[in-house]
This record gives sequence, C-alpha cells and structure tokens, in this order.
Amino acid sequence: MFLITLAEKGGGSEQREFHKNEITIGRLPGNDIMLAKGNVSKYHSRIVAKDGKFIIVDMKSTNGTFVNGKKIAAPQVLKPTDQVFIGDYILNVEPLEEGPMETRAGMPEDEGYDDGGEEPYPEEEQYAEEEPYEEEPAPQPAAGRMPASMAAAMARNKRKVDPRIERYTRLQKEIHDRLIEYLDLRRMDMDRLGDDELWRRTEKAIRDIIDQMEADGELPEDVDREELLTDVINEALGLGPLEAFLASDEISEIMVNHANQIYIERKGKLTLSEKTFSSNQAVLGVIERIVAPIGRRIDESSPLVDARLKDGSRVNAIIPPLALKGPCITIRKFKKDSLKIQDLIKYKTVTAQMAEFLEMCVKARRNIVISGGTGSGKTTTLNIISSFIPDDERIITVEDAAELQLPQDHWVQLESRPPNLEGKGAITIRDLVKNCLRMRPDRIVVGECRSGETLDMLQAMNTGHDGSLTTLHANTPRDAIARLETMVLMSGMELPVKAIREQIASAVHMIVQQTRFSDGTRKICFITEVSGMEVDIVTLQDIFYYKQDGFTEDHKVRGRFVASGFVPKFYDELQRKGIPVNMSIFRED
Repeated sequence: MFLITLAEKGGGSEQREFHKNEITIGRLPGNDIMLAKGNVSKYHSRIVAKDGKFIIVDMKSTNGTFVNGKKIAAPQVLKPTDQVFIGDYILNVEPLEEGPMETRAGMPEDEGYDDGGEEPYPEEEQYAEEEPYEEEPAPQPAAGRMPASMAAAMARNKRKVDPRIERYTRLQKEIHDRLIEYLDLRRMDMDRLGDDELWRRTEKAIRDIIDQMEADGELPEDVDREELLTDVINEALGLGPLEAFLASDEISEIMVNHANQIYIERKGKLTLSEKTFSSNQAVLGVIERIVAPIGRRIDESSPLVDARLKDGSRVNAIIPPLALKGPCITIRKFKKDSLKIQDLIKYKTVTAQMAEFLEMCVKARRNIVISGGTGSGKTTTLNIISSFIPDDERIITVEDAAELQLPQDHWVQLESRPPNLEGKGAITIRDLVKNCLRMRPDRIVVGECRSGETLDMLQAMNTGHDGSLTTLHANTPRDAIARLETMVLMSGMELPVKAIREQIASAVHMIVQQTRFSDGTRKICFITEVSGMEVDIVTLQDIFYYKQDGFTEDHKVRGRFVASGFVPKFYDELQRKGIPVNMSIFRED
C-alpha cells in the first residue's frame, strides 16, 4: 500500500494512493503514475513494497533515477524522508495505513496483479511514437473517506484569495466601467487623437472618477490613489497588470491563464502573481491592442495568434472557445540588451572552450541546427551564434514572429504573414525560405523549422549556402535527426527514408542540443558532429557534452562539461589548409 506525494519542481504537489504491492512510473499510458514530459522515459522506474519496505528500481531510463540527489545504479530501499527525483518531478513514498479497500464494481483490489512473477517491460527503443493520449485519472479514495494527509495537501495547494485583492479588483472594474461611460472609449477615434492626447484625456477622466468616488465615500482609505490610477489606465489603454512585469528585468516570461491567474517566470522559477485583470473582457482587450498594430487579428473564426510587442517580445494568445477558462496570453520577453557569448559562459550555459568551438564552426561555414525543448533558450543561442557571422556577408533571417537581433549591417529580416479575414494572403515560412534563394544570401537563418520548410532549408544548405542556421524542437541530437526526417516528409514529397537521411547527413554539420533543467538553468548539453552515413543510419559523434552528477541539497543541478576527445573532421581540413586552430580545446582538463 502506497501513499505517494508527487511534486513538480517549481510547481504544486498532490498525493495519490495505490492499493497494491508495485507501481510503475513513466511517460506512456499504462503506468500507474504517468509523467508526460520528454525527460521522463516511457517506462522509467518502479516502486515495490516488500516485507514492509519500499524499493525503488530504475528501468534502464535514459536520464536516470535519483534519490536525494544521487543517481541509483541498483535497487534501493527508500526511507520516508527520502526524495526521489524523476525528470522534473520529486516523489516521496510513505506507507498507507487504513482498513480494507472498498473496490469498484466488487473487483478484488489485486485484480490483474501477479505477485508470483515480474512482468518484463520492453526496452525503450522497441516503442514507436503513438497517437496522442489522455492521462488516466489518479485513483481516488473510497467514497466518504478522505485521508487527513490528502485533505492537508489539497488545503496547501488551494490558493487563498486575499479579500483586499478581491476588493481592489472590484474597485478597478467599477472605475473602468465608469470610464467607458465617461469617454465611450470604444468609439473614440484613437488615430485622430494620437497616443499622447488619448492618454492625457483618459488620465484626466480617471482622476475625475476617483475624485467623485472619494467625495461619495466609495473609495477605501487604504487604497493608493496613484497606484489605482496607473492600474486602471494601463488596463484601459495599455497592457494592464502586464505593464509592471514587462518593465522588470528579472522577469523572463509572463503567462496569463485567465483574468484571475497570472504566472511569471523569475530567474527560471515559476510563481503565481498577486496581480490580476478585472475581467476576461479586459484580457481580450489587451490581446487586441497587441495584435492590431502588426496587422493580425483574433476572433472566434481565428481564435489563436502569434505576435510580438514593440520591444520584440514574443506573444502567443488564444481565446474561447479554444481556451475554456478565458483568454490566455503567453509572453516571452525580449531582453533589451542582447546577450553575448560571454554571458552564456558566465551563466555556465557553455564553457569557454565550447564557445570558441562554436565560433570556429560559424566562421568555417558549418551548417548548424540548434535543438531543444520549449523554453530551453534555442532562440537566444541562435541569436548569439549568428553574431559570429562576418560583417561582409549577406544574411537573411526568416521567422514567424521576428525576434532575432543581429549586429551585422548587411541583414535582411523577413517575417511570415497569416491569412486575412477571407482566409487568403498567407505567406508561410516555406514561401519565404524559397524566396530567400532568389535574394543572393550568403547565410540563411530560419528562426525555427516546424514543417515542410525543412526540406527547402536542407536543399539550401546543400546548394552553396553553407553556414546556415536554424532551430527545432527535440530532446537529444538523435531525436533531432528523427525530427528532421519527419518534417521533410511533411513537405508532401514522397521521398524514400534513405534519401532523406542522405540529404540530412550531407546538409547538417553540427547539432547543438540545449536543455532547460528543473532548477531553471539552461545548458548546452551536447555539441555533436553529424559525421556521415553507415548503411541506412546517420552517424553522430559528440564533441562536447554535459555530464550530470545529481543535485545539490538545495535542488540545483550538479555536473560538469566534458570534452569527448574527438576532433571534428573539418578541423583536420582547416589544419591542412594552414589555417591556425586551437586543438587544446578538445582535451579534457
């Protein structure tokens, strides 16, 4: 009998009960605890109750199972105080003490469990990707019986709304409603007034409303008038509570789940903000103000949109009926001061040796694919690596929402375009990549390959546009190759798999794999050379990699960067041509 406390690092926790002697943990359905994240293996670990003890067993997972920060190499007995780390999750195991379990439909509690032998689990590589799935609900305690531990966990996770915040939000909404009546903002010709005049008139109107409310005794004494004025005018004409988050250099991402729930990422950690919108209509108004200046739209016929702010921050918005709880906004802030390679070294994303190698790859016109998960820092790395391109070369960048900021003068920036109200006029990334080839580029930089444009990108890399760069979503360098294959097939060309792999092997020279760890740090975990083909397989060779040794006591990732000792082929070519290269970077310290 198990009581498992499951917490996601940086998130909430929950407790689950299991009324059997063994449970499995992994990414696929069929596991007792399903953790659907890329750094969790399909069948990652299992926990066995035997002779009053709990034993954790790693099932040959890719990233390993850790107990109290140390990777286990063999089955290990767990104490109630032990913490089990699996991917981005922390588990605590306790015995479940209660009477006989009430089972559903009269089924015995150990139905389907054979205690006499162990069901073998297939190796990871035997599983192909399956259709999308939905996670099964966690087992619930019998009716009428909620353990005290479960009730306590629910109480911890339930957000206590401060009555003062609720009162302030109602007050803000009341002023906003009066403001609409006062100025009829929705009909005002904003273009005719201009931004400065519109803000001046609106501010005066809000002051008049606040003065009147104060005179009528409707304004609480503990409310800061200037703060209230700022919040109302920001919601009426600006981006509401998001304005303060956008102004803070410490905040990197803003996530509005609905009007009353805004999460922010500060120094790699997600936290729930006390700031809220006055209503879902106010959130929708902010979305419209973001997308209108760049010619994009959002409505029921087109309920999701990608856009950008004036400072270059990337915005994704989705509204009902797709977003069930209300309009949802995700903003990835663009740093005002572009990061340099020295910053990546300072933040321990790379070492000085790895940075020197990446610079040489760009100057030697190697085609580079930057791979990683969402939020791992791919675009930042792409921007930094692209800065190594010599100033005398013509660079063309292609993006969905323009984010790249290159220091070179000879740089043409292209951005895709969504369809208009009639569903026509869309210009896709693929259209732009094809057009690039007619613009005499020395380098092509594609913000992200997601679909059929991958084939055009590979063909460009193979036809005289060496030194091109792009990013894609994948968890390992090997996964990046498989993802490239899949995206080429999405182009609609019926090509044999071997031909696609030969194209990839000849076009892509280096894969830079970036990972965002559970403690919020981002590291380049692999710099891998695509070394060719053996029979039907694209061969890879790691040049540098990050070796994780576990976690510190405060749950920080512990590890070190390692040089494999392998020297890439193009370094030998540079030496033969008499170009000086630093061979010492490939020797491990």
